[in-house]
Amino acid sequence: SRNDGDDSDHHVEFAGGNVNLITTKESWDQKLADARRDGKIVIANFSASWCGPCRMIAPSYCELSEKHPSLMFLTVDVDELTEFSASWDIKATPTFFFLRDGQQVDKLVGANKPELQRKELL
Repeated sequence: SRNDGDDSDHHVEFAGGNVNLITTKESWDQKLADARRDGKIVIANFSASWCGPCRMIAPSYCELSEKHPSLMFLTVDVDELTEFSASWDIKATPTFFFLRDGQQVDKLVGANKPELQRKELL
């Protein structure tokens, strides 16, 4: 990826496909409400722009979001939402949470692509 000292485009690679980038608590609440209304399972990727493994798995995550339109894919920037991320007890990035009706049903820590794909098919 090009690096011309412009940091503003780092979000782009995290929010391709049908991935929604979450940078406010309001947008998180809104997306969870939408998912609940539509009966969708939410996959929340707690990520950081400086984290190598996060960047590595981002394209796969975007690809999966296009293959599974029945799921809602969110990426939470832990640096933008520090306190919120802390409330989820994030120990490492990326951490993926699987939520049904706002409740955690599963969790995956680390950029483990095969495991991520497997869990999405559950």
